[in-house]
Amino acid sequence: MIVDLLAEMWRRASATQPAPPVSTLWLTAVAAALAVLVPQVWPLTRHVITAVHEGSHATVAVLTGRRLAGIRLHSDTSGLTVSVGRPRGPGMVATAAAGYLGPGLVGLGAAWITSLGHAVAVLWILLLLLALMLVQIRNWFGLWSVLVIGSGLVAITWWATPTWQSTAAYTITWFLLLGAPRPVVELGLRRSAGSDAAALARLTHVPSVVWVLIFAVLTIGAAVLGAWLLLPASA
Repeated sequence: MIVDLLAEMWRRASATQPAPPVSTLWLTAVAAALAVLVPQVWPLTRHVITAVHEGSHATVAVLTGRRLAGIRLHSDTSGLTVSVGRPRGPGMVATAAAGYLGPGLVGLGAAWITSLGHAVAVLWILLLLLALMLVQIRNWFGLWSVLVIGSGLVAITWWATPTWQSTAAYTITWFLLLGAPRPVVELGLRRSAGSDAAALARLTHVPSVVWVLIFAVLTIGAAVLGAWLLLPASA
């Protein structure tokens, strides 16, 4: 029974899908843009960006040899990832820088996978990453937030038709690409002493405004490159 279930999951995740019509591509881009730009919607959808932000901190912390102590997601869309290791050095710098870069890079990776005809695989990969993140959550709102996002992905991957799965994958990919620069803009306007840019300034002696500019260039660059991958030349 378990073997059959895993086989079915693999079949769905590895299936290929043709690119949707150009009109659908634009509609998913518009839907994602609205989720980022509409003031009444952004406080809700930003929780997804925060989850990816904190997950990126956690991933890089582990990859650089730090010990992950936990992740917290808060109702005000802020978050906190705690890792243990050397307080300075390349590993700490990479961990601190990963948060604002993470959503754009994940979106770019999703765009690349989607461009290869594996749009639905994006949903399964995100679901797997959420499952790995779940065991590191250390507060109730964070647990609820990850479960809500994960439940939505489960519903889409298991019960939606292939057409709707592909549409959801494109919309999520656009949202990550277009949503990544907005927190960077907010960071530049807020200039908090407790921000990742401020922490990087203390670690590297490079002014925080320079780090904000680096985040902006890279997240916007990821969005442009991701759009190039998603939209056919004829679009």
